[in-house]
Amino acid sequence: MNYPQEEIKPYEDRRNKASQVEEMFDNIAPAYDKLNHTMSFGIDRAWRRRAINYIAKFAPATILDIATGTGDFAIQAYKRILPEKVIATDISEGMMNVGREKVRNLGLDGKIVFSREDSTRLSFADNSFDAITVAFGVRNFEDLDKGLHEMLRVLRPGGHLVILELSVPEHFPFRQIYRFHSSVIIPWLGRRMSDDGRAYQYLPDSIKAFPQGRVMKGIMEKAGFKDVCYRHLTFGTCTMYTATK
Repeated sequence: MNYPQEEIKPYEDRRNKASQVEEMFDNIAPAYDKLNHTMSFGIDRAWRRRAINYIAKFAPATILDIATGTGDFAIQAYKRILPEKVIATDISEGMMNVGREKVRNLGLDGKIVFSREDSTRLSFADNSFDAITVAFGVRNFEDLDKGLHEMLRVLRPGGHLVILELSVPEHFPFRQIYRFHSSVIIPWLGRRMSDDGRAYQYLPDSIKAFPQGRVMKGIMEKAGFKDVCYRHLTFGTCTMYTATK
């Protein structure tokens, strides 16, 4: 299924989305963690804990964290679950370099391994991982359907997928509050705290354009995932999707 979503790119040029996303995250990597926590008022940590607690029930030995960014989810997952290994992948070396420094400081070298990967063409063998996680990254995929099919391919039969993604609240007054926060506060903070203000205009634009809730559930089912469920978190500002292979 090719979902006909509007293609939102960080910059106004002819390069493909993946190249632009890579440049954007390389640019904002030094300020990313501080900006992320500031913009979400620190609630993003609770969202990650919710997703990690879900997969912890299944005690996965191997975890693939796609679009890992600076590695926050991978680090939290390792500390909570203590798997044999976490492979943390991203298209941005700048973001992963920040994550690698965190991992070194925590003494987790060899337990969390970073690898540059294109989410639509993963280098791993079929049926390689017990669990796959993606926190706030699927809307940046060059091709959502290819990304989902790749995740299904490398997930072991019976394995579990959890996706966290930002979303637009459906109900008053949270929808109106979100619109103000995303259209005014987030771009302003991006301009003040990073060297790439356009990145923080792309953020709300990409959230609005991305399939959400029931639509995303249908896309995941058509990609081949089973037992697909979703749950809105914090008045609908974030959605957690879970599925099995």
